[in-house]
Amino acid sequence: MSLRHLLATIALGPVLLAQGRHVRRAVPALPEPDGPREGEAGSGKALRLLVLGDSAAAGVGAQTQDEALSGQLAVALAPTFRLHWKLLAFTGATTADMLQRLRAEPAAQFDAVVTSLGVNDVTGRVSLAAWRRAQQELIAVLQSRFGVRHILLSSLPPMHRFPALPQPLRWYVGSRARDFDRVLARVAASRPGCEFLALGHEMMDASAMAGDGFHPGPPIYALWAREATRRIVQRMEQTT
Repeated sequence: MSLRHLLATIALGPVLLAQGRHVRRAVPALPEPDGPREGEAGSGKALRLLVLGDSAAAGVGAQTQDEALSGQLAVALAPTFRLHWKLLAFTGATTADMLQRLRAEPAAQFDAVVTSLGVNDVTGRVSLAAWRRAQQELIAVLQSRFGVRHILLSSLPPMHRFPALPQPLRWYVGSRARDFDRVLARVAASRPGCEFLALGHEMMDASAMAGDGFHPGPPIYALWAREATRRIVQRMEQTT
């Protein structure tokens, strides 16, 4: 925890704790959408894709998986690749949770991975040092156990703009999320085969978010999928 956050926690601790409890009670718990969590699409050069992470990766905020990140990625990639894709995500997942889940998965081969992790690490008060170690370990597992050549580490959303969060909680978690993002960008830059997928703030326009004010809506998932697709196509062209 940075000095800024330590001082804020000491000064605002009771307020932040009370607001956190209120948000957990007041924000509706949206379900993960129905729909397939793996499939095949398109024609052309084979691409094996894994979408990995938390409730955003799982598509919370969309009505079906077709409207969520994995479904929109499949549609965007199918014109270029013979795509085999899989979704491995669940609500509440931290990076440590996903590491445990990955170690229990049968070994498999993927060419590319798009991750969505960090929000639950922020709200779970994981330290920056622990976050860095967990992300480095995640990359190592993906590369060694699953043979991944291209890892897209999606940035955290701009939590300081989440309508569901009152002030000063919104400022506090938003500031932490920006610190986590800076660490994630440095981790990506230091590891071969990794790329930081920065999601611009315009992608988190409140009007495009889900009704809970905390998760993406389908328009945001579409923009996310479009940018990830651009990066994947570019990387595959460079390696062929």
